[in-house]
Amino acid sequence: MMIKRTFLSLIFILAMGLAYGQSSQSVWRDLSEVTYKIGQDEFGELYIPVFGDKIKSLEGKTVEADGYIIPFEGMFKPEHIILSSLPLAECFFCGSGGPETVMEVMMKNPIKYTSKRVKVRGTLTLNDSDPEKLMYILKNAELLN
Repeated sequence: MMIKRTFLSLIFILAMGLAYGQSSQSVWRDLSEVTYKIGQDEFGELYIPVFGDKIKSLEGKTVEADGYIIPFEGMFKPEHIILSSLPLAECFFCGSGGPETVMEVMMKNPIKYTSKRVKVRGTLTLNDSDPEKLMYILKNAELLN
């Protein structure tokens, strides 16, 4: 668990650079306006997101986001996916994107993995307190394409 928490803390360090995919939605641009403060927990230092007013105004609202499903080996769950605004080679986990370029998506109905860009709609939740989760979570999401 300590390794997992350390990894999640490190993801916040990489947050300052962002290249945009060809999104039809400005939600990724809005979500990039996040800063970080250094916090402390029982395992040490961690980066805590500080959401700007534009991001806070989206919390609890229905938003659309398009991007790529990140296929974690042995971990793909058709009802709980990770969506990246960037292609796999550039995504937060594999490339140069920061943690603001990915979100957890809780699907209403299971979906099949695809390497093509997908679009989802759901209710945005902001997470600045649970280092075991990503900072953006889309709940009750539906696949739009």
